[in-house]
Amino acid sequence: MNPQSAKRSLKHLCERKVPVFLWGPPGIGKSSIVAQIADEAGIGFIDLRLSLLDPTDLRGIPFFDSKNDSAIWAPPAFLPDGSQEKGILFLDELNTAAPMVQASAYQLILDRKIGEYRLPEGWAIVAAGNRESDRGVVFRMAAPLANRFVHLEMEANVEDWRNWAIGAGIEPSIIAYISHRPDALFVFNAESRSFATPRTWQYVHDIIASDPEEDLVMAMVSGAIGEELAASYLGFRLVASQLPDLDAIMEGTCVDVPSDPSALHILTTALTMRVNDYTGSKKLGNLITYSLKLPGEFAVMIVQDLRARKIELDHLECWPLWMRQFNTLLR
Repeated sequence: MNPQSAKRSLKHLCERKVPVFLWGPPGIGKSSIVAQIADEAGIGFIDLRLSLLDPTDLRGIPFFDSKNDSAIWAPPAFLPDGSQEKGILFLDELNTAAPMVQASAYQLILDRKIGEYRLPEGWAIVAAGNRESDRGVVFRMAAPLANRFVHLEMEANVEDWRNWAIGAGIEPSIIAYISHRPDALFVFNAESRSFATPRTWQYVHDIIASDPEEDLVMAMVSGAIGEELAASYLGFRLVASQLPDLDAIMEGTCVDVPSDPSALHILTTALTMRVNDYTGSKKLGNLITYSLKLPGEFAVMIVQDLRARKIELDHLECWPLWMRQFNTLLR
């Protein structure tokens, strides 16, 4: 399922405290989605990497209680202590943990307790891991443990990623490139140290934002997404020099329209990123008027992006004209 469907499903299951295992290839944002759910709900979030734990870490360490003449297990401090009434305990990389660590998680997942420790009533459990087909270092999950989860499989989705990237302020040329080449969002290559995922494209954004010297750019971007894709993206990015003045477009004083499809992809992305909830009707009208000069697919791309962000266009004076010209292209 796509990330938005996975997120909606997780919300429902977390509300009911049903244990969930989220499967998916590396770098597509599994942990980010779980963290977003907790953040949006204003609840606690604890991320445990089980691959880093020993079997005794979850159960805790025994100590002698001289008052009762008995041994007591001291629960680990990294588990929820009840100071936050609600939250999500995220067991990341569960299937990369050693079988003994997985076994120690059985009781916590099913009975919501382990040793002397009991998970607070308002906390849900979500686990995640890569699939065996992703060729990572994983251990086959035992059937009794697997049966304790509802299993969801998540895949990278260009439309979901694009909506997120625009809101996150990702470099416009990256968003435009992925729109131009949707297959480049996720290019899994187990034989290469560097390959494209939503996570590594964010690294490319950070690389470009750091304004590195020209002789370093190719090597740095290649280190994130691989040499072949880096060359393709940087070639695409060169056409940014052909773009007209974005401020002039928003002010209604620019009539230049690039002819190169790559430049048009970058232009439409950059323009929609100039619009937010506070953009005045005049600038918004100038943008829609300018889009009338663009090839239909790019004019529609601008409007679809704005609609996805709930930007109202119906009140604009130029809107009836735009609808007459491009309405048949809208999905």
